[in-house]
Amino acid sequence: MFHRDFMDYHSDRFQDFSLMIYKNDKLIVVLPANILEGTVYSHQGLTYGGMLFSKELKSTEAINSFKAILKFLNDNGLKNLVMKELPNIYLHNQTNNPMAYLLFKVKAELLRTDMHSVVNTKFKSYSNSRKEGVKRAAKSNLSVEESNSFDIFWNTILIPNLEAKHNVKPVHSLEEITLLKSRFKNNIRQFNVFKDGVIVGGTTIFETENVAHCQYISGNQNKNELGSLDFLHYHLIENIFTNKAYFDFGTSNINSGENINEGLQFWKEGFGARSITQGFYKIVTENHKLLDDVLV
Repeated sequence: MFHRDFMDYHSDRFQDFSLMIYKNDKLIVVLPANILEGTVYSHQGLTYGGMLFSKELKSTEAINSFKAILKFLNDNGLKNLVMKELPNIYLHNQTNNPMAYLLFKVKAELLRTDMHSVVNTKFKSYSNSRKEGVKRAAKSNLSVEESNSFDIFWNTILIPNLEAKHNVKPVHSLEEITLLKSRFKNNIRQFNVFKDGVIVGGTTIFETENVAHCQYISGNQNKNELGSLDFLHYHLIENIFTNKAYFDFGTSNINSGENINEGLQFWKEGFGARSITQGFYKIVTENHKLLDDVLV
């Protein structure tokens, strides 16, 4: 998500303000960001973000880098930074994450918290409801196929469902997701489930080193009767992404994070998914001064 080839697909919608931190001419930190009405945001066009650094970066360098970012913004008259956390499962080195401490030190204000439903594949489990769904699908002779095209899923399933249920469109248009697939052939994957040659559901996966993330999940009106989405995701967890540490179903938050879609959350947890949090924080940039006395 942090490659320019990905980020720039929606460059017309966001005024980029991404920052890079160097130490002795070596790049050590990047902050994918945009600016809107005088506030800098951890990029609003990305699912997750924040301050990104190499797994070798030590805590002192992380502290000084964060201080440098805030001071740079403050010196340039930008009073606020809104940071979107990078969930730990996406970190290369999950023991190297000083951001919670840094946010505490600069008195960051928590604006929102989302919950991602994540399967730790070492401890996967399936509820009776999900098992029954898989059995119904098997009796109905459903099949799963990977496709290099998104047309049939977008036009037949995803767009009609989002319009009917929420009166919205997919975040990515068909043209945009097709473009991104052409640039990241091995990272963006489409899986569809069929009955008698007719598509009945599908999911779009964004694949990273440790995680298979469901960007879109949708089925036709018979998905519960057929068990199509149960069958599809059971197949993905058990047969396709067995080498991944985590399978991320994404969030079930609605109303700007204030509520949770209970039925959707129940369905995801039927695969053994449990919640990890992602915080959104507002930071006053002049609080870079609060990091002056951290290292003694």
